[in-house]
Amino acid sequence: MAAPAKKVFEVFVSKIPWTVASKEMREYFVQFGSVKKCLLPFDKETGFHRGFCWVGFSTEEGLNNAIEKDPHILEGAKLQVQRNRRPFAGQKSNKGSEPE
Repeated sequence: MAAPAKKVFEVFVSKIPWTVASKEMREYFVQFGSVKKCLLPFDKETGFHRGFCWVGFSTEEGLNNAIEKDPHILEGAKLQVQRNRRPFAGQKSNKGSEPE
């Protein structure tokens, strides 16, 4: 067989409660398939995450399983889960690093 495909099947998750950490996100989404990554960006000023994340599955089946389930409830909050249209890897952030 040729080299394994490195494609990651990603969902974009928003409306995440501030009490949920990336570990809980990963543990929740693993029920749909093998999770390759879970990126939950944090705000440097507040120390809290920004309320959204990207979850990457190793198979399209995992991605489809996550998309098909509705609603996604975590810690009493309904998460918004949608297919990620653009790969996150390599995207540049436009936020400045200097304080206002």
